[in-house]
Amino acid sequence: MAQALRPNTAGGLFATDGKPHPLQDTLLAVTLVLGVTSFITALVDEDLHLLSSWTGLVGILTGAYGQWVSETTRERFGLILGLGAAGVGFFLGMAHGGLFGGLID
Repeated sequence: MAQALRPNTAGGLFATDGKPHPLQDTLLAVTLVLGVTSFITALVDEDLHLLSSWTGLVGILTGAYGQWVSETTRERFGLILGLGAAGVGFFLGMAHGGLFGGLID
């Protein structure tokens, strides 16, 4: 056999190139947390539309920047999951009252 398979022990969980990516990993974690928060709060109660719409909007912006600076496929995959959850939560929050619903008349 010409090539032996070696496990990838260098780097982090999402760094498939063996190099650390602290900024990208942080953006991935923040996007996932904001996306899940937005999605769950949008489904639980319509009165939480302020929380779901704002966390969804910030999650979309964070995920978009994370996609722009990401370097590996694993990072991009996680960012897409977070972006999807943030997008659904954002749009449901907007449908239930929006970013300023009830605060500004």
